[in-house]
Amino acid sequence: MKKIISIFLLCALVLSLAGCHKASPLTAFHAPESFNETEQYTISFWAKNDTNQAQVAIYNQAIADFQALYPNIRVELKLYNDYGDIYNDVITNLATNTTPNVCITYPDHIATYMAGSNVVVPLDDLFANEKYGFGGTELKYDGPALEEMVSQFLNECAFDGSHYAIPYMRSTEACYINKTYVEKLGYTLPEQLTWDFIWEVSEAAMAKDANGNFLVNGQNTMIPFIYKSTDNMMIQMLRQKGADYSDPAGQVLLFNDTTKELLYDIGEHSSNRAFNTFKSVGYPANYLNMGQCIFMVDSTAGATWVGHEAPLLEDNLKDKVVPYETVLMAIPQFDTEHPQMISQGPSICIFNKEDPQEVLASWLFAQFMLTNKVQIAYSQTEGYLPVTTKATETEEYQTYLQNRGADKNKHYFLKVDATKLLMENIENTFVTSVFNGSASLRNAAGELIEEIKRAGRRGATIDDVFMEELFEKMSAQYHLDQIIPDPTKIASGDMLALPRNVNGPLPAEAVILLAALGITWLSIGIYCFFQWRKKKISSQNH
Repeated sequence: MKKIISIFLLCALVLSLAGCHKASPLTAFHAPESFNETEQYTISFWAKNDTNQAQVAIYNQAIADFQALYPNIRVELKLYNDYGDIYNDVITNLATNTTPNVCITYPDHIATYMAGSNVVVPLDDLFANEKYGFGGTELKYDGPALEEMVSQFLNECAFDGSHYAIPYMRSTEACYINKTYVEKLGYTLPEQLTWDFIWEVSEAAMAKDANGNFLVNGQNTMIPFIYKSTDNMMIQMLRQKGADYSDPAGQVLLFNDTTKELLYDIGEHSSNRAFNTFKSVGYPANYLNMGQCIFMVDSTAGATWVGHEAPLLEDNLKDKVVPYETVLMAIPQFDTEHPQMISQGPSICIFNKEDPQEVLASWLFAQFMLTNKVQIAYSQTEGYLPVTTKATETEEYQTYLQNRGADKNKHYFLKVDATKLLMENIENTFVTSVFNGSASLRNAAGELIEEIKRAGRRGATIDDVFMEELFEKMSAQYHLDQIIPDPTKIASGDMLALPRNVNGPLPAEAVILLAALGITWLSIGIYCFFQWRKKKISSQNH
């Protein structure tokens, strides 16, 4: 028993030491006077590729081209299929300063990374650096000047008083429509979609024949309206209504009367089976392509999966596809005179390291991703829009747009339409405030719709009591009550506010330490119990 207790104590000691280990805080980054090309640097680049091999090829080509210019910088690419996986891996590596050098990400995620000190590099000084900034004299490639960045996209990367990322690609959401079925139901598509039109057609599509098949498609499956991202759905609906969601100070304003009104409406259409979501049924483009859906809302970056002749149509669906006329339109609106749609798409951030030269090498690579060759090639893989006017105003890119529909791959008509949709609506796009906790708030917004949809489908009573309980559940589940707004920004409305969530979940090392202490006390208790039992048996024998 003594040996067993000793082993327990030794393990607890090791865990305690591991829990106490934490990398030393990093000092604030200051750009070196010049880049040292005599030393070798290896930088890691974490990126998402949507399983699109054309994107992988562009990443690899960009790395090869960059390394040819800077042979002393080696770039190691790590690919992910989901932004959430990148986020989780970065969070895991924060405590030990083993984050990547360069990372494809979203501003909401960056705000959480910045809970540590000097973790993410502020980029304003690098933007203006005469040698290595935008249009820098010492750059070995023709990158964009600051004025050649689309200002709205660049501003989306600014918070907490600085820019903490550069935009890489931009997209928005669009509604992909089976026009054939809309007209079969006796409707004509309006110039601009409204929510009332979407709901009315979706309900009409639920009519069945005597055999239980849907009249519009003759099949036993029909989900008229599917939304891919329910967090975007709620955020955009609230924006279109002029209702609150959050503010720059980090106040959670989601749980309001307008949110209730929207949820009542969504719950009703969910109970009628006219509405569903990606989270419940899977990828909506598959249903649209099989003639089992009429309206689907997804990113413009997903255009190559949509349509019976889509370039990325899944092989196992090709014999199930139902030909139809596909139309792409802006997302439905409550007020067509003042359309509102979300701006989204990947950005690039740089993580701080002990060696400023390594950080400068990371910046040189990140900025290389803004060169015309990379921007134009990557944008043509999906319905993405380049983030520089230097790229979009080239003859090459303008010719690409003009050749819409020339083929079913590079110039696939829906992909070009998706890009043009964003180009024509840049002034109608918006982003939500970024703060430590904004990613959790976004998740809660989407889950409200998922919860009301499930309640509607099971026939639950949806009333004010249900709504209040739902709001309380979401607030607790996503720790929204732990987000502490910055009181100085509430009054000023400073768009660059970033409150700190000091009451967030415990760091991993703290959890390990507490677990080790628990094991230690448990081991001591077991040891004392056996010692007491041993003495008791001994006294009974005597």
